Amino acid sequence: MSVGWMYSDVLKDHFMNPRNVLDDEEAFQADGRGLVGNIKCGDQMLIVIRVADDRITECRWKTYGCASAIAGTSILSEAVTGMRLDEAYHIKPAEIAERLGGLPDNKIHCSVLGDKALRAAIEDYYRRNGLDDRIEKEKAVTVCRCMNVTDHDIEAAVKDGARTYQDLQNRTKCGTVCGQCRERTEELLHQFVHLYGD
Repeated sequence: MSVGWMYSDVLKDHFMNPRNVLDDEEAFQADGRGLVGNIKCGDQMLIVIRVADDRITECRWKTYGCASAIAGTSILSEAVTGMRLDEAYHIKPAEIAERLGGLPDNKIHCSVLGDKALRAAIEDYYRRNGLDDRIEKEKAVTVCRCMNVTDHDIEAAVKDGARTYQDLQNRTKCGTVCGQCRERTEELLHQFVHLYGD
């Protein structure tokens, strides 16, 4: 029985021939460094950047992760090279997935690692250069309207040890009234456990 490749040719190319991989972290003189994820749980990603004239002149990375994470970071590194910092700072996972020719729904969280690591690298650059005023706090999005639980609340609960939907309900009371938020809550739970789980 043969199993078909479920990814696009672009993704396959970036997975098999990744661009801008960081071979020697100590030798790379980074202007900004961002590390996200948890190697014990699944994926972990490091992005380092060099900056000149408020543009990313070089973006290197290394990751411990699946084909989607590797290909996503590879294509992201190409896309942001030459880009203004403020533009790269706001790149979204959907843009990465689109450049890859799409991702299966269960792999979208892998593209989240890339944009989070890049954002962390840019914020590190801002801090190193006294540009803290350019760091934006991400706005909270309400996930459970009945109990006014946000994505930030869910993230905090996972950082505090929540690993199941029941754990989240116990900590935040999300989904305890109408339950319509369960699907989105479980998606976020999966993403955050992927980032912070142990």
